[in-house]
Amino acid sequence: MSVETKTLSKEISEMFWREGFTLATAESCTAGNVAAIITAIPGSSRFYKGGIVAYDNKVKQDLLHVKAETLEQCGAVSEETVIEMVKGAMQTLEVDYAMATSGIAGPAGGTPEKPVGTIWIAAGNSEKVITAKLTEDEGREKNIQAATKKALQLLLELCQNQENE
Repeated sequence: MSVETKTLSKEISEMFWREGFTLATAESCTAGNVAAIITAIPGSSRFYKGGIVAYDNKVKQDLLHVKAETLEQCGAVSEETVIEMVKGAMQTLEVDYAMATSGIAGPAGGTPEKPVGTIWIAAGNSEKVITAKLTEDEGREKNIQAATKKALQLLLELCQNQENE
């Protein structure tokens, strides 16, 4: 874990403890890495309820309630899919907030339309979901690390913006 992701995770932990929020993750390309970073901070069990690693589209549909139409029309690696993954994780795991990742970490699997390094990330609650797209391919491990860091940043951004509203 990098110092930066540890710092982000610690900030999230402190905020969620203070506010009494609950959190879940829905991960595809990061395969549980976001959950691992969150739970590396002692006391995370007070707010982190669980995660779903959904590599297969059937898992996205069955456990995260991603619509078949969304997967067919937009693909698993899309903004629409990660938004549905966030909403599905909140519903399935009964939490206040969720983060989701879906992408092509590499080294294979890319297409001209969605090359390796294309990763969609979302963070949300019942009121709002925000997203980000990564497009740089720096190799599988760095792609996963970048997506993990961005997921944490998005969650913090969402929470901080809502605190200031």
